[in-house]
Amino acid sequence: MIYQGSAITVSRDEDGIATLTFDAGEASVNTLSSATIQELGDAVAALRNTSGLQGLILASAKEAFIVGADITEFHGLFDKGEDYLVDMNLRVHDIFNAVEDLPFPTVAAINGLALGGGCEITLAADFRVMADTAKIGLPETQLGIVPGWGGCVRLPRLIGADNAVEWIAGGTQNRADAALAVGAVDSVVPADALASAARTLLERANAGELDTVARRAEKTGPLKLNASEQMLAFETAKGYVAGKAGPHYPAPVEAITVIRKGAGETRERAQRIEAEAFARLALTDVAFNLVGLFMSDQAVKKKAGAYARQADRIAQAAVLGAGIMGGGIAYQSASKGTPILMKDIQADAVELGLKEARKLFGKQIERNKLTVEQMAERLSNIRPTLSYGDFDGVDLVVEAVVENPKVKGGVLAEVEAEVSEDTIVASNTSTISISRLAEHLKRPEQFCGMHFFNPVHRMPLVEVIRGEKTADAAVAATVAYAQAMGKTPIVVKDCPGFLVNRVLFPYFGGFSLLVEQGVDFQRIDKVMETFGWPMGPAYLLDVVGMDTAVHAQAVMAEGFPERMAREGKTAIELMFDNDRLGQKNAKGFYAYEEDKKGKPKKVSDDTAYTLLEEVIRGQAELSDDDIIARMMVPLCLETVRCLEDGIVATPAEADMALIYGIGFPPFRGGALRYVDAKGAAEFVKLADSLADELGPLYAPTEKLRQMARDNARFYDAAE
Repeated sequence: MIYQGSAITVSRDEDGIATLTFDAGEASVNTLSSATIQELGDAVAALRNTSGLQGLILASAKEAFIVGADITEFHGLFDKGEDYLVDMNLRVHDIFNAVEDLPFPTVAAINGLALGGGCEITLAADFRVMADTAKIGLPETQLGIVPGWGGCVRLPRLIGADNAVEWIAGGTQNRADAALAVGAVDSVVPADALASAARTLLERANAGELDTVARRAEKTGPLKLNASEQMLAFETAKGYVAGKAGPHYPAPVEAITVIRKGAGETRERAQRIEAEAFARLALTDVAFNLVGLFMSDQAVKKKAGAYARQADRIAQAAVLGAGIMGGGIAYQSASKGTPILMKDIQADAVELGLKEARKLFGKQIERNKLTVEQMAERLSNIRPTLSYGDFDGVDLVVEAVVENPKVKGGVLAEVEAEVSEDTIVASNTSTISISRLAEHLKRPEQFCGMHFFNPVHRMPLVEVIRGEKTADAAVAATVAYAQAMGKTPIVVKDCPGFLVNRVLFPYFGGFSLLVEQGVDFQRIDKVMETFGWPMGPAYLLDVVGMDTAVHAQAVMAEGFPERMAREGKTAIELMFDNDRLGQKNAKGFYAYEEDKKGKPKKVSDDTAYTLLEEVIRGQAELSDDDIIARMMVPLCLETVRCLEDGIVATPAEADMALIYGIGFPPFRGGALRYVDAKGAAEFVKLADSLADELGPLYAPTEKLRQMARDNARFYDAAE
């Protein structure tokens, strides 16, 4: 044994081949934590002091190679400031450079995910061999930073500037065949042949068949691009990447700048450019929030995993109601491998659901994600039916009929009589109380809510709603099924609107008040889109549908009359009363025309403005910041109330639900991180100033006032 640490061991065999193995003990994956980096430095020093070595293999004892740096350390490291971060990165560069400069050939044996720092350590090796099931990439730009341990330096020299820009700016995970095609790895083999393939590369290098010296010279010298080639590679890419990333995400464009600035430099100088850029970006609010988001996402998935481990696998599912929503649920289940019955009372509706599923599978073929044979196989997982004949073998049923309590109640009672006593019954409702629906059932403990968001195949969130009598086992099984469908389930308690819609409608309430004060709804949309929302509130209402919005608004007003009941007609109700339902009938706040791809394109419509004159009660002079405050304060306050009421268990779950469910701007971290960023005291002050004029919707809770007095936060500083 050459070296023995907690996360790294280095052994040698009789042929003089050393193997450095990453194995983070009881952790499920390897990360490059501060402690592991320290061990890596010690291990490399031990290798340099060992005589007679003929080569080194970098390997992993885990299913993944290395998933990256330990992101849980990031906030604490970022707090230490720019100078510390530059020095830290340069110390890591010294260690990686020492690997690159070892006096014998080196090869990385990539058995699974090699991401971020895990990818960068493989780039320091002379050669890379990759299992055909592994993936490799540099996702740092998705965290608001750039690769800081050599990715911006070594990758362009290995695969060319254009390919490196695509990998780094896109933050993609790349399959083995794609990595081999661009030269990021030297060989791709089945996983069980990885060790022997790595050894073969070392033997060929030692025999002179592979030129290790030339390979190192290429990685440590300037990038071979003349001025015109640099212009083509970098400036053209910059414009494209900036347009795709948008103004709120600077890291992808900064990555291109780092690659360009380091292109003409030798290794150490280019690495300093990279280290300094990493440190600058790490101190931005965007990086802080995106790192926090990553940790919240991990926490949410871990919690869902804990639920799912308590449940038996859902081997057979069913969906009641075969419209667009039912077809989407059937597609999602079938595409992820869970067979599903799709039932309706009308043959036309069943055909509509099948048509929706076929369309979605067809798009997968167009994108080369599926073959025709794979589509046929997955489509066969959907069995259409007009009867309950096979329902006695179903493990979980999702009811997805019209959003009407009486209709849903009747259907739920009907299906309960046709399934076994162990079958879970779930309602895909966006607003109707689960406890109320459970009154129709003999086994309410087997019943819960399973709220999908539209379109099902795109929206990652599923709210799993626990009713008053829902058993833990029913919740666990439903969470497990949502995970098996590739969704992120978040468990919430029953209340009007549950979590996401309960929070969304105060936001729409703020919008209605602004319209009544004479603010142009198109201006509101532009301000909120500039703020970071994927679409403004008027456009979102058109997409949701005015009939759906009016129904949900009535549920909220009944449930929370003090805050959400309104005197007089709102702008939303006005549109509904005039049969302007939004995209579903091509007229709402906007009118809709088909674009070249057959998708609805919004255009301004004077009729909407004429109608809105009925609800306008003044002409307020408001700045963009005023508009943002009047939209965001009620949304954030309702999120706070949901947390205080126990509707959602943690700040992380609340924020992730809003990001996944309604497109809350990710770079802002979520509603509760948004309050933290402003500071509770400042937020309460702003809310109070608005409540004086606009009423209880803007009034802070007593607990939030106490947080303001205590200078408390929803998240610890290190989270």
